[in-house]
Amino acid sequence: QVQLVESGGGLVQAGDSLRLSCAASGRTFSMYTMGWFRQAPGKEREFVAAITWSGGITNYGDSVKGRFTISRDNTKSTVYLQMNSLKPEDTAVYYCAGRRGGIYTTPYKYDDWGQGTQVTVSS
Repeated sequence: QVQLVESGGGLVQAGDSLRLSCAASGRTFSMYTMGWFRQAPGKEREFVAAITWSGGITNYGDSVKGRFTISRDNTKSTVYLQMNSLKPEDTAVYYCAGRRGGIYTTPYKYDDWGQGTQVTVSS
């Protein structure tokens, strides 16, 4: 099990960039697949991106492909989400999550979750 803490959210304008970070505690972080999800008010939690333990495989939701990049630094036990060309529809609470094993895009496959960080994109 790992404990996850997100940071880096904020209020930005459309077209701006943000980088989210998710710091993990626990000796097994390097063995975890890590994912980012988001949830807007009144909507279901949506898959954003995921990365395998080695960083060798990544996967992205269709709505963020080409704009967002997930990466990780196992020496710092941290996973990042670089978000470029932000749009108002990217407004949501962003969560990082971890699981053992491969990438899944469904939230219930992830065992450990952070508390979330708010991203608001104004038009």
